[in-house]
Amino acid sequence: MFKITDLIDLQTLSESVELEFKQAQGQDGQGKLPQDFWPTYCAMANTRGGYVVLGVKEKQGQFIPVGINNPEKIKNELFNNLNNQNLVNVNLLTDEDVQTTYLNEKLILVIHVPTAARHQKPVYLKNNPLENTYIRLHEGDRHCSHEQVKRMLAEQVEDSRDDKIFIGFDLNDIEQESLNAYKQLLAIAKPQHPWLELNNIDLMAKIGGWRKDRQTGVEGMTLAGILMFGTWQAIQDAVPNYFVDYQERPEAKTELRWIDRLCPDGTWSGNIFDFYRRTYRKLTNDLKIPFKLKDGVRQDDTLIHVALREALVNTLVHADFTGRASILIVKRPDMFGFRNPGLMRIPPEIAIKGGETDCRNRRMHQMFLNIGAGERAGSGIPKIYSGWESANWRAPKLYEKTDHTEQTLLELSTASLIPESVSEQLRILFGASFNTLDDFERMIVTTAAIEGWINHQRACQLTTKHSRDVTLALPRLESRGFLVSSGERKDKSYSLPGMEQPPSPEDVFSNALSPATGLTHNEGSLTHNEGSLTHNEEKFVYKAEEHRDPEGRYISALLDRPFIDQLETLTPSFKEQLSTFAKLANEKKRLTNDEMRDVIIKLCNDHFIAISVLSELTHRTSQNIRQSHLKPMVEKGELQLAFPNKPNSPKQGYTVK
Repeated sequence: MFKITDLIDLQTLSESVELEFKQAQGQDGQGKLPQDFWPTYCAMANTRGGYVVLGVKEKQGQFIPVGINNPEKIKNELFNNLNNQNLVNVNLLTDEDVQTTYLNEKLILVIHVPTAARHQKPVYLKNNPLENTYIRLHEGDRHCSHEQVKRMLAEQVEDSRDDKIFIGFDLNDIEQESLNAYKQLLAIAKPQHPWLELNNIDLMAKIGGWRKDRQTGVEGMTLAGILMFGTWQAIQDAVPNYFVDYQERPEAKTELRWIDRLCPDGTWSGNIFDFYRRTYRKLTNDLKIPFKLKDGVRQDDTLIHVALREALVNTLVHADFTGRASILIVKRPDMFGFRNPGLMRIPPEIAIKGGETDCRNRRMHQMFLNIGAGERAGSGIPKIYSGWESANWRAPKLYEKTDHTEQTLLELSTASLIPESVSEQLRILFGASFNTLDDFERMIVTTAAIEGWINHQRACQLTTKHSRDVTLALPRLESRGFLVSSGERKDKSYSLPGMEQPPSPEDVFSNALSPATGLTHNEGSLTHNEGSLTHNEEKFVYKAEEHRDPEGRYISALLDRPFIDQLETLTPSFKEQLSTFAKLANEKKRLTNDEMRDVIIKLCNDHFIAISVLSELTHRTSQNIRQSHLKPMVEKGELQLAFPNKPNSPKQGYTVK
C-alpha cells in the first residue's frame, strides 16, 4: 500500500500524474467525500490507476495536511456510493484500498484506485457511458470522446478483435501469392507439418483465416484472414481506416522527408503479411551488427534481428484497426520507430517486465507464430529490451498517446548507451561520486546528459520500477547534486548542473526587473529578506513596455523570437492583421484539417503565439485547437514549441518551424 511518511514525501509525490489531493472537509469541517472525487475515480480506473489523498489542501503550490476528523463517515459514504449503480457502474475497491495514516499529527485518508481490467472498462458515472466516462491525462481528468468509449466497449466484449466473421467475403478476396508465400515460410519453419498438404480453404481454417460459429452456424472469412492475406479492396471494405506505412528517412529529424517508402499504392497487395515481409527486409538489410559463430556456423539472426522482428510483429498484431491512426514504421540513421493505432491492453511497465499477455489480434499472432515470427507468453517486449541492451544501445522507449488519436509507440535508438563524450562529461562533473549511484540512478543521470533533460515520464520508461520509486528518485538525485530541477509539480524536469536546457515559462515570464537596474536574474531566485531592503521602490517597478517590440509582442533574451502572450498589448494594426489571418476560422464553424492548418501556419509565422491567443483568434476552445491541430502539427515537424521540455504547460507557445 502507498505510504506518505513526511511533508517532503508529500511534496515530492505531488509531481506524479497518478496522485490527487483533495481537502475533503465538508461544510461542517468534519469531513465529506467531495463530488469531484468521482470523475477522478473513473479517470484513474480507465487509465493506469492512482491514489487520492483526502485531508490535504494546496496553497500556492504547497501541500498542507488539514486532517480528516471523521474518516469512518467518509469511508461509509465512499462504499455506499461505489455500490450504487445509479452513480458509478463498477466498484473496484476493497477495504485494503482505503487506509488512514498520520501526517504532521493530522489524520489523512489514502484511497488506492486500481486500474480497471479490460472487461470492466469503461468505468463511468450516472448510467451514461458516452457522456460520463473520463480518462487521466497530464492536465487531470478529461471526458472521453464517444469514439474512445465505443472502443472501450468493443475491447470489453471481444477478447480477440480479429476473430469476427465477415459475411460476403470468400477466397476470391485473398491474394493467392500472399497465401503461397506464407505456405513456403511454414514449410521452411516446419518442413514436416501436416498442414502443408491441405487445400487453401482447409489451410485457412486451420490457421484461423476461416471460421465457423458453432452457435449460429455462420461461417466465413475472419478479419484475421482478410487483413493477413486479403486484396486491397477486400481490406478497405472490411476496415476503412486501415493503412500501413514504412518510411526510411535520411536524417535524424522528425520532418516527413523520406528516401524510401512502402505503402499501399496499387503495385502490391497492401495486406499485413506482404507488408511484414517487405518491411522486415528493409529494416534489416544494412544492419551494422557483427555476425557470430555457433558451432562453426555463422549466425545471421542476431539479437538485434530478433528485436526488430518482434517489434514489427508486435506493432501489427496489437493494432486496433478501427482506430484512425495508421500503422507507421520509420527507419532513421539514429533510430527505428514503430507506431500502431490503439492503446496497450497491458500497462507498458508490466509489458516490459514480461510474463503477461493480452493480444488484441490473437489469430494473426498465431499465424506469425506458425512461421517462427513473434514470441509467446508475454516475452516479446523483454526480448526487444534485451536485444538492445546486447548492443549497448540506449534503453527503448515504449509509451502511449491519447492526444488526437489513441496510439502506442516504440522508439529504438541506435545511439550508444553512454558515448565516450558523455562518459568524459560525467567524470569531469561528478568524479568518483558517479560510481556511488545504483544502476537506475546512473541511467537517469546519463539520460539527462544525452537528451539534455529528463522528467518523470521519461524516467518511468527506463525502468520496471513503480512510478512512486521514480518520483522519489529524481529529487533524491537533485539533493545529492546530480540534477537540478526547473518547473513545478507535474511540469517539473531535471538537467545536469551547469547544463543549459530549454527555457521554462517561469524563466521567460517571471517579473523581470527593469533593464535600468542592470539585473537579469529571476526574481524567484532571490534569497534576501524582503523587509531588509532600503532601495527606492519605484526604481524596481516592472516595466512591461520595455520588454515588447513595436508590434507589442513580448521579448525575452531566452527565446529567439517574439512571443504573443496577449492580444491587448498588440498595436491595432498588427492585431487587425492577425484577425485577417484567422478570418476563415471565424466565418466557418467547421474547417477541414488542411484549412485550419493554413490558418495556424499564418498566425504562428515569425513569432511564438500562446494557445490562449490562438483560441481567442480562431474562436475555438484551447482544448480543441491543441488536441486536434497543434499537437499533430508539432509531431509532423510543422510547428515547434517555445518550451519543448514543458509540452503540457498552459503557457505554451507555438511557431512555424
